Amino acid sequence: MHWIALRWLPEAITSGSPEPQALPTPEALGWWALQYTPHVAWQDEALMLEVSACERLWGGRLQLMRQLVAANPAPDVRMLGTQGATSLIALARLRLFVREEKRPVDMPAGLPLDTLSAAREHLDLLARLGCRTWGDVAALPRGGLTRRFGAELRAALDTAWGLRPESHAWLTLPDVFEQKLELPALAETGPELMWSANRLLSALQIWLRARQRGARSLELQWTLDLKRFNGVNLPPHQQLTVRTAEPTQDMAHLRRLLSEKLALATLAAPASWLRLRTLETDPWAGASTSFLPEDNRKGDRLHEMVERLSVRLGAQQVVVPSAQADHRPERKQAWRPALHMNSSQPAKSARNDRAAASQPDAIYPPWLLPEPLLLEMDGERPCYRGPLSKLVGPQRVEAGWWGDKEEGGQPAMRDYYVAESPEAGLVWIFRERPSARFSSGEVRWYLQGFYA
Repeated sequence: MHWIALRWLPEAITSGSPEPQALPTPEALGWWALQYTPHVAWQDEALMLEVSACERLWGGRLQLMRQLVAANPAPDVRMLGTQGATSLIALARLRLFVREEKRPVDMPAGLPLDTLSAAREHLDLLARLGCRTWGDVAALPRGGLTRRFGAELRAALDTAWGLRPESHAWLTLPDVFEQKLELPALAETGPELMWSANRLLSALQIWLRARQRGARSLELQWTLDLKRFNGVNLPPHQQLTVRTAEPTQDMAHLRRLLSEKLALATLAAPASWLRLRTLETDPWAGASTSFLPEDNRKGDRLHEMVERLSVRLGAQQVVVPSAQADHRPERKQAWRPALHMNSSQPAKSARNDRAAASQPDAIYPPWLLPEPLLLEMDGERPCYRGPLSKLVGPQRVEAGWWGDKEEGGQPAMRDYYVAESPEAGLVWIFRERPSARFSSGEVRWYLQGFYA
């Protein structure tokens, strides 16, 4: 067997960045290591990888160690790694490495006794017996050592020499991401939660990559430290939800969305715990690349910018046009919140959009007035900056007869024409047929659009 021991030192920042990346949770670090070997376990302060069955797939032990260091999930935090024939030897060498001490020539007999976890509570007594190394303790009579110091120390020495099989609780990758951590201090505002949320997002990125999934919906929940505040009973938790239009593994985008939402959040009481979980994920197809430089433009994608602005300004402040299945020009388009349109569109609305897209609009002008303008008449001829000359038409529209007063619409019975004005050029006008609204037979002409 062959073991690799890894340890991260948060106090040793390797980057000059003023805001170094938060170290993922211990569970997430274990998930990251599962891409190299299925045998991963935490042992005291170190992450242990048993690689004897898979090291050749990575080009050997030295090449595997180089890949582990290069793929450090927290590049801003120093990661140390050592190897050994057993997990205890690898862990002892790691502890010597942290203390910047040289490893002994005689392995494992020459290892200092304080690098063996099972011997730490007996160091004073063993030192009085003259034991300084693993070999000194192993040379003691087995029966007396077990009776005086317990079976755990003797079993650890047997494991270190390979005389006893090792037993570990191997880490596994969960089907659903859910991580919880305690805040380093009580948080009273939303932005104060962001530092700990960054740790959870780092763990989420590792889980998404391991599961080959993209996040669509996340829930961030915080636990309130008070049950009652100012005489009002408080709920045990508060939460907010982040949704994206497309599956994503981009933690920078999720971090911006979460930061914007937390900036607007009001905590009912100080928070002590934070939990992040996935509500919806989709299979991740990966990002496609191109050799053409114009296909590899930098910057945010459109839907990411729309989502960020919708969170910052409010969903009702960022709107997009939506096609409507209606023949009335002023009703062919509506404005809806972009965030809702991106997330999920009802099936009925989607059918309406397809129907609206199939309507003929070859003669429709590119610019419509907010409200049709009533035209003056020169006898029976409508005028707009001079008498109008009808060129194309009529195109008859009869819509709204089914009635939709609740939506602000009204029946329309019109004949549309493309006309020419002496000064304004081509315009779009319609005649409201007498039977539509005027029983007296009066004919009214309206201007509704312009052509470029």
